[in-house]
Formats: sequence, C-alpha cells, structure tokens
Amino acid sequence: MGASGPRLEGLRRRQLADSYQAGGEHYDRIRPGYPAEAVQWLLTCPGVPDAPAVRDAADVGAGTGKYTRELRAAGLNVCAVDPSRDMLDQLSRLLPDVPVRIGTAENTGLPPSSVDAVTVAQAWHWCDPVAACREFDRILRPHGVVGLVWNQLDVSVPWVHRYSRIIHAGDVLRPGFRPELGPGFRLDESSTVAWAQPMTPEDLFELARSRAFYLSAGPAAREKLQANLSWYLYEHLGHAPGEVLDLPYLTLSWRAVRAA
Repeated sequence: MGASGPRLEGLRRRQLADSYQAGGEHYDRIRPGYPAEAVQWLLTCPGVPDAPAVRDAADVGAGTGKYTRELRAAGLNVCAVDPSRDMLDQLSRLLPDVPVRIGTAENTGLPPSSVDAVTVAQAWHWCDPVAACREFDRILRPHGVVGLVWNQLDVSVPWVHRYSRIIHAGDVLRPGFRPELGPGFRLDESSTVAWAQPMTPEDLFELARSRAFYLSAGPAAREKLQANLSWYLYEHLGHAPGEVLDLPYLTLSWRAVRAA
C-alpha cells in the first residue's frame, strides 16, 4: 500500500532536511545573514504586557549560527540547538562562547523553564508544529516568546523571481502565509524587513548549490539547473563574472506567545 499524502510529505521533508547534515562551511559562507533590525523587533516588542526582558534564548535549528550571531550581538545568552554535528562544529568555530546541543525542535534536550525566547530561523518548515510547540512550552519561562523567522528572496523584483524559479527556491512563502502552530500558542505580530546582500554571479551559483533541491538532486538535474542558470545570468541578463549585484531579500518574522 502506498504512503498517505501527509506521511509522504513528511518523509520528503525529512529527506530534504537530511541534505543539510553536512556542508556547514559552504552553507555558512554563501547563505545570507539576518538584519539586526529584525532581531531587535522580536526582542523589544514581546507582545506580553509587563513581560521581563529577554535574557536567555534557544536558537533551534541554528545551523551554522547565522541567527545566533545576531542574538549574541543583541546581548543575549544563547544556546544553539541543531541535529547536524557538522553545522554545529562550524558554529562553534565562529562562536566559541555559545553552548551547542544536538537536538531538534521536538526534542531540544534543554531543561524545563530555562529560556525566555525560542527562535527558529529558516527551519520551521522542517518541524512538526504540534510536537515542537509542546517542547517549547516545556522549556520556556512563563512569559516566554517564540520567534519564527524566514529569509526569502524578494521575488517582487522580476530578475530575482526568475532566478528563484531556476534554482527551485522552495522557501519563497506564498502571499498571506502564516506559520502553523501547535495547541497552546498563538501568533501575536509579524514584521517584514527589506534588505540586500552583495553577490557576484559566481556567488549566485553557490547559493543555488546550497539549496535543498540541488543537494538532493541527481547529476542530470544538477547539470540542467547549472546550464539554465549560466544562460540566464551571463547570456540573458548579460552580467560579467565577478560583477557585484545586490540580491534583494525580505526577512519575515512572526512572534508567537502562549494562548490565553
């Protein structure tokens, strides 16, 4: 008997997530960071009246620490949680003072009531919302908040839209998207910050190679993607090797609090 739709979707999600178990150095070098403005929004407007200041945070699905760095820069004590040892090794080289833990959103391994905030940047789509929210309820203090964050290409820019289609950028969220939560939490507010990352055409190839589609694809699909991208960047758009382009991004953040 074939797998049911939701089960098949879950299996495919895990297969794609597993593609990030290695390659931490490449991922960290080419993937975008996060604007400090987006992090400050999450921390300074907790959505809970008279809530104490956020001091301790768990960055879940931390990867190589792109978002962790901004949390540290904002003065927080942070523990980084990720299922990939390779990713966490890269994080530790860059942030040696940040404790790390092998774990998932569904099972962080952190003590009960140990953090004021849980952040999940560019990883919530790999998680089981019900099990993850149950775990967050366990590790958060009474006035704790959850931050769900995505960087996505700004596909309102025509050339970026075409680029995203070529590289199969599946994390471009549909208009009106709202993250799914488990029982016990509700979405409070959201924020969108527009910014840009300087990239060369060669960087755009490397960015494509860091995506789950490319990492899980076979040789023929990879070759086709690279040929299409080469035609688009060098022939159709006429960019020269080494030319610096501004790649527009949107950082979308949602704050979740415990349901009343």
